[in-house]
Amino acid sequence: MTTDNDTTPTATDPALLVLHALRLSGFAAVDRIARGAGLPEETVRETLAHAQENGHVVERTGRISGWMLTPDGRTAHASLLARELETLGARAAVESADAAFLQLNEPFKELCSRWQMRADGSLNDHADAEYDRAVISDLEPVHQRVTALTTELATTVPRFERYPRSFAAAYARLLDGDRKAFAAPLSESYHDAWMELHQDLLSTLGRERAAADGH
Repeated sequence: MTTDNDTTPTATDPALLVLHALRLSGFAAVDRIARGAGLPEETVRETLAHAQENGHVVERTGRISGWMLTPDGRTAHASLLARELETLGARAAVESADAAFLQLNEPFKELCSRWQMRADGSLNDHADAEYDRAVISDLEPVHQRVTALTTELATTVPRFERYPRSFAAAYARLLDGDRKAFAAPLSESYHDAWMELHQDLLSTLGRERAAADGH
């Protein structure tokens, strides 16, 4: 486990990883936070307990239980990200990755639209296997490029190494016939990973979403 005093390029504070997982998901249970943070659930629980004491997270219980950041938690998270960026000397690398990502964002959104709607405006019911195969085929070069840029970025900011794995897993499911793996929300779909990466780049750079970022 790393600590607040670890400043080596390969060390990442568990507090940052846990708060960051919550920032990207908005609301999540411990198991999902653990997957997003790449930490054991025991470490996540310990980190959440400490963050709760500091007023950075709050737990919601009921039919759907989970954790979320407080306003103070968002401020603390932003500070941790800024410190990480400075410690790693990674701003230029993240800015380069963000620029490359934005070049792919519109093409990916168009692919999602084609996956959900046909050219005549009708809903894609996925009965036409040839149509679906054509969309998946057009995803392949986008997949290659986003995998390459996140793999390269992970050499500078190690926590980005989860994205190539997430994209590869969703892409493999898609090739195996899992239609939800393309754009179904909250299903570890390709679109889920894409949206998290987009927010991750924005948060890491301390930027709000602008017109150039799209949706």
